[in-house]
Amino acid sequence: MNRRAMGGEGEERAVAYLIGRGALILRRNYACRGGEIDVIAEHRGRLLFVEVKSRTGSAYGTGAESVTPAKRARISKAALHYLTREGGFERSMRFDVIEVTPKAIRWIPAAFDYVEPSGGA
Repeated sequence: MNRRAMGGEGEERAVAYLIGRGALILRRNYACRGGEIDVIAEHRGRLLFVEVKSRTGSAYGTGAESVTPAKRARISKAALHYLTREGGFERSMRFDVIEVTPKAIRWIPAAFDYVEPSGGA
């Protein structure tokens, strides 16, 4: 299986996992110039910006470890863009990571904080 197919399958599993835990999926693959968010969801009144990382093993570290400061800034930029267009600045929100492996799914709430993006939204 190529990386794109593995990522797509991992994202499908992550979305099903979130739904199974009571989350409402608002958007998938939200993109703007300079940023992208895999899943935007609402869970228990909180807005979630979720990065999904699929791995076949741990040889290159965990999925959460691969969310670099630069990636966090791109996700933050996309979140700011989403909030500017859709509203929601007054809501509680957080940035989560979901690690997907062939045998398990690990949801990491509040995996990282907002990173002030450079440039405009």
